Amino acid sequence: MALPKRRHSHARTHKRRSHDGLQAPGLNLCQDCGEPKQPHRLCGSCGKYKERVVYVLDTDV
Repeated sequence: MALPKRRHSHARTHKRRSHDGLQAPGLNLCQDCGEPKQPHRLCGSCGKYKERVVYVLDTDV
């Protein structure tokens, strides 16, 4: 296994790691209930996707 002959500088390390930070997921508002949801995903509060009922939520439980 190859080993580096010289150590990498702090600047070089930080430049490489500049894209490693976590980003918050993008949020849209549901067209039916107005709750925030991730795009291209089912709404967690009303159970709809693109104005279509995909999942029926039990509110009696």
